[in-house]
Amino acid sequence: MTGRTPFDDITDLIEQLGEELDEVGTTLEGHARGDVPVDLLERDDEFVVTADLPGFDGDEIEITVSDRTLTLRAESDEEETSAEATPEGQYHRRERRRRSVTRRVRLPGEVNETEATASYENGVLTVTLPKREPDSGDGTRIDVE
Repeated sequence: MTGRTPFDDITDLIEQLGEELDEVGTTLEGHARGDVPVDLLERDDEFVVTADLPGFDGDEIEITVSDRTLTLRAESDEEETSAEATPEGQYHRRERRRRSVTRRVRLPGEVNETEATASYENGVLTVTLPKREPDSGDGTRIDVE
């Protein structure tokens, strides 16, 4: 017996539909604001996810993996001024914004969450996830080096 339930089939269909809608949206609109483009490479013993996250520092990136889903989050505060900004003065121009992006990637197989690694260089995040046999778990946070 495979251990699958009818709900597994429904979940798989919903995920497939979501992926297809993402592809259609990307084709029609290009990359949407806040979208994180990723590559997912499968090797014999691991999955490698590469994501473009320019403009962030490594400590602003959070990576988690749980239930075959890799979640990438990055947040930063940016500030730009063109005039002296003091509490007593008048702002002539002040542009501040908080930037936040999130991307979830469904992995095609089970991974060994505790042995996953991540590196970040020149705006490119690389997450390496060793494969493993199916097992239950609560998810693991991956630190960025």
